[in-house]
Amino acid sequence: MKLGVDFGTNRIVVATADRGNYPLVNFEAADEVSADWFPSLVAVRDNERLYGWDAYERQGDESWMVIRSIKRLLEDAGPQTVLDLGKQKIKLTNLLDGLTSALLADLRERSTLQVAPGETLKVVLGVPAHANSNQRFLTVESFRNAGFEVLGVLNEPSAASIEFGHRQRQSKSTPETILVYDLGGGTFDASLVRLDDKVHHVVASEGIPTIGGDDFDQILAEMALEAAGINQTAIEDLPAAAWFRLLEECRHKKEALNPNSRRITIDLEHAHPDWQPVQISVADFYEAVRPAVEETIRAAEDLSPQCDVLYITGGGSELPVIARMLRERFGRRVRRSAYTRSATAIGLAIQADLPGAYRLSERLSRSFGVWREGDCGSAVVFDPLFEKGLALPSPGEPNLVISRSYSPVHNIGHFRFLECSHRSSSGAPTGEIALWDEIRFPFDPLLSEETDLKSATVVHSAKAASQVIEEHYECDSGGSLAVTIANRTAGYRRTYRLGRWSLDTKPVKPSRKRKK
Repeated sequence: MKLGVDFGTNRIVVATADRGNYPLVNFEAADEVSADWFPSLVAVRDNERLYGWDAYERQGDESWMVIRSIKRLLEDAGPQTVLDLGKQKIKLTNLLDGLTSALLADLRERSTLQVAPGETLKVVLGVPAHANSNQRFLTVESFRNAGFEVLGVLNEPSAASIEFGHRQRQSKSTPETILVYDLGGGTFDASLVRLDDKVHHVVASEGIPTIGGDDFDQILAEMALEAAGINQTAIEDLPAAAWFRLLEECRHKKEALNPNSRRITIDLEHAHPDWQPVQISVADFYEAVRPAVEETIRAAEDLSPQCDVLYITGGGSELPVIARMLRERFGRRVRRSAYTRSATAIGLAIQADLPGAYRLSERLSRSFGVWREGDCGSAVVFDPLFEKGLALPSPGEPNLVISRSYSPVHNIGHFRFLECSHRSSSGAPTGEIALWDEIRFPFDPLLSEETDLKSATVVHSAKAASQVIEEHYECDSGGSLAVTIANRTAGYRRTYRLGRWSLDTKPVKPSRKRKK
């Protein structure tokens, strides 16, 4: 059975391939109702763990800590990252594996999906266009650990373009270029996609990993607390469960807004039994979220001159002010998806079902490279290995490969990798810059058996200068990177999966604050 899985910040949406149709999977939710989504939630109490709808039902129980937005924590996480919950520390990947395993169990036992005993669920996963190698690797590994067969990974706006193209295929006979504006619960992505027959060419992508519907919930909660005159000490003393309930109250009220709404009533009793309801002006709320929305629009405008249609998708984009601001900026080219929260999952299911029908030409959303010494060590220069906009191989095609060969001058190679959103006219990294892990490789054969070179001193070495070193980089269809560094003269090599694992040993905490 083939599925498309949109692993969202707040909701996991699953679509299935059923004889040319792509319906959403419904789950048994709280209070015996049915929902076409699965909560991206984890509830923790002592040694107990609950996930999805079971975790959702514990939000009113102070003895449980309910963790929202686990997807956002993956941005800087590694395989050993620990989540600091105060009284206990839990490996983040254990919680992620528990969530995907619970999803698989509910798909089999508590959903509208008719799964035969022993039948494998084959999935195409969606990730943000600007998801780094960490997030892609951890997501895929978790689904595989749970028992899913992962057919491939697509960027979320690219999947939405497949849903758009599939729905429009009967009415369009000429090529069309669409700009997908995808504002989800935790991230924003914009991709310019040219639909040419059944080939979807991703021309360019931009993204903001720190803006989404979660932030609008937080803004509304902050406005409600301020309107009620709650002092900062009382706010800081709120337990995590109370904050979760307040944010859920704000999310429900936000999602109920329509173009005619004038006031929002927030019941603060969800956070504290003695606090009274407050009313917030919708106009004031829209003014508070405007800077964040403007930032997404500016990112989309970088791509918009070439588009025929701006296609709005993602649950966060349902806020009425967003469509209004986009129409003011882009005019009649704006078209809202009929499946705002599910277009990505449907596109992923179509790709899983018809991998040859819609060939997707993805591109790297950021430049990736390494700092190198130049001018005999007197300067440092940036060597771009894979440039932003580079076309990625389609699933099943050979990986992109780049090699570097040279004779070193030091006993140890100290590799400092980074990714950046833009580069200056001189080639230096600019814009959003993310430092990746540092790698140390023994150039001198006398160090070839050393496994930990962090404390070793890097010095000039005549022995190393007589060696030939080769770096062999590979980038797959999902944008994951790996390098094999070999001493060709001495005959040894090491392979590294590249990522931002440097925070492995630093515990992270579920944050109450918005990421600025």
